[in-house]
Amino acid sequence: MIFIAVKYRIRPHLADTWLDRVDAFTQATRSEPGNVFFEWSRSTDDPNGFTLLEAFTGPEAGEAHVATAHFAHAMEIMPDYIAERPQIIYIADAPDGGWGPMAELTPRNG
Repeated sequence: MIFIAVKYRIRPHLADTWLDRVDAFTQATRSEPGNVFFEWSRSTDDPNGFTLLEAFTGPEAGEAHVATAHFAHAMEIMPDYIAERPQIIYIADAPDGGWGPMAELTPRNG
């Protein structure tokens, strides 16, 4: 499995509508056969900061993703919305299966 985390800083006047602007891209990516997850979150420290966590079943699925029309369209429009070049973490050999339980924390009963 490949795991990717991307931090985006969006232009301040566009930040409140960013998730709406990338919704079609998000939904199309989630529909790809090799997508494991594709999840956005907004920073609690920076109102213009967003993080995208994404995973694909393997390198072939990642290559297929960047070859899609929706990826090409996103790369075409995103430069108008970002305030700076995104920062990325790419892990090519992440454990298969996606999310697993955290060993250090369990809910209390009651």
